[in-house]
Amino acid sequence: MKFSKVVLAAFVGTLIALLIMFFVKVGVYSALIAGFSKSPSETSTVVKPNSVLLMKLNYEIPDRTVDDPFSSIDFNTMETIETTGLNEILRNIEHAKTDPNIKGIYLELSSIPTSAATLQEIRSKLMEFKESGKFIACYGEMYSQSAYYMASVADKIWLNPEGMIDLHGMASQIMFYKRLFDKLDIEMQIVRGPNNRFKSAVEPYFLEKMSEANREQMDKLLGTMWGQILQGISETRNISVEQLNQIADNLELMTDAQKALEYGLVDQLYFKDQVLDELKSLTGSTKKLNAVGNANYAKSYKVKNPSKNEVAVIYASGQIFDGKGNEDQAIYSENLSKTIRKAREDKDVKAVVLRVNSPGGSALASAVIGRELDLTREVKPLIVSMGNYAASGGYWISAKGDYIFADPTTLTGSIGVFGTFPNMKGFLNDKLGLTFDVAKTNENADFGSVAEPLTQFQYAKLQENVVKTYDEFTQRVAEGRGMRQTYVDSIGQGRVWAGADAIELGLVDQLGDMEDAIAFAAERANLGNDYKVVEMPKAKDFFTRIMESMNKTDEIDAALKQKLGVYYHYVEGLENLQKNTGIQARMPFDLIIE
Repeated sequence: MKFSKVVLAAFVGTLIALLIMFFVKVGVYSALIAGFSKSPSETSTVVKPNSVLLMKLNYEIPDRTVDDPFSSIDFNTMETIETTGLNEILRNIEHAKTDPNIKGIYLELSSIPTSAATLQEIRSKLMEFKESGKFIACYGEMYSQSAYYMASVADKIWLNPEGMIDLHGMASQIMFYKRLFDKLDIEMQIVRGPNNRFKSAVEPYFLEKMSEANREQMDKLLGTMWGQILQGISETRNISVEQLNQIADNLELMTDAQKALEYGLVDQLYFKDQVLDELKSLTGSTKKLNAVGNANYAKSYKVKNPSKNEVAVIYASGQIFDGKGNEDQAIYSENLSKTIRKAREDKDVKAVVLRVNSPGGSALASAVIGRELDLTREVKPLIVSMGNYAASGGYWISAKGDYIFADPTTLTGSIGVFGTFPNMKGFLNDKLGLTFDVAKTNENADFGSVAEPLTQFQYAKLQENVVKTYDEFTQRVAEGRGMRQTYVDSIGQGRVWAGADAIELGLVDQLGDMEDAIAFAAERANLGNDYKVVEMPKAKDFFTRIMESMNKTDEIDAALKQKLGVYYHYVEGLENLQKNTGIQARMPFDLIIE
């Protein structure tokens, strides 16, 4: 009887907790819906005369703006935050060039936690904006080197008198799990092809530091990317690359803002009130400074184009997984294949631009997506635009494009395959005291169990699968790029290349951004200027996302990412221990600029 009461009490308590959580969610959603249920005229933005376009860019910038009810909320303060995607940022800069109400662009920067290729695309667009004769001004209480790289495009750079510029060079820190696995008595069984010496994604499982091959590719990558950043700063601030490297080596700007002024890296040391006074002077404002942010500015205008000819931009962002899932978070083979098929069968779509921003993932999913792209290429131009990453599985789906554009700092290549299969027998038996026994109908019926190591026969079969997949990968690249398969193998072997180096190897055709790719696609389809751009997959409306989030934990992930900032990278690394099992075509590391 007592046991029944305990069970009943637990059940009732759980039910009450679930009901409370449900009504709390309903309350939050109701408030959100109320806030977003205004008519279009009420939600549009009116830009006042003599305004500045304010860009803060203090978030990880996605390729595409997502109308996500949770991504735009700071869960620490419950305030709204900027989440404008690269697509809208570029459109805003273009529109601001001819907007009579916009006098200039004001960058307010400190740190930009996003990758170099995205920074380059925005920075290049800002360089174009300067041709309009309008000003670009920038202020920061401090500048990380990614923020300063962006700031260096400005006509006027202002730094707080007590601030600093954190110019120190680039590094990539890789987390290794070997000692952890040794302590836990876990063995990660690894299967690699014979020609995958640069495929270092599995090295953290059995090494304590980088292999010579991995260090070789990292030194090359970092050198190329750092060179791009320094060259950009050197050209706009008229300071030699040699001097910039010396400043970085000596950390000269971390303790004395005056030195930044003396070296010519900034134009004035100002407090915020002085910055506002300068901006008022630049805009001709006599009272309050009128500033409009990216998100609101995007609502102030509409891009109207009556053309029936369409160039479809298909976004492929995130790791590649099998099946179906949330395409805002990753690439799922079923979702993306459906989108590609829809573009192929749409008679109004005359050309396709595949925007790839992926470090790879499932080899099977990459092959499934590749098939749909091959079919599309047979009936209409298929142009590839590479973003921050288009590596391994990301390169697999790119390789057969008619023409490939990449940014100089795009991480691409990584033509290689591996498999990981955990053996947790020691951990389960010796650490937890758990033992297992099995009854089976066939010799390998228990294949894939983490409670037992792979047999020699099972390992050999997996090795055969990896070698076969690598052969298919290199063959696909050879066919798509018009190369000998032996040459693809020589530049493959899992090695990652920066876009500036990949073009010399023939892995990409031209250095350029997404706008270049769109213009080229229209040219290939003989459209002239008679076309409009459509983005696919079609963005989900706000209310659909609200209902989807009732059954998902995306808001928890968003809150964790906001809370941890750059340290979220380590959480992702641990998550990959679980996700990256089976045969993978994935980039061997994640590169952080800061």
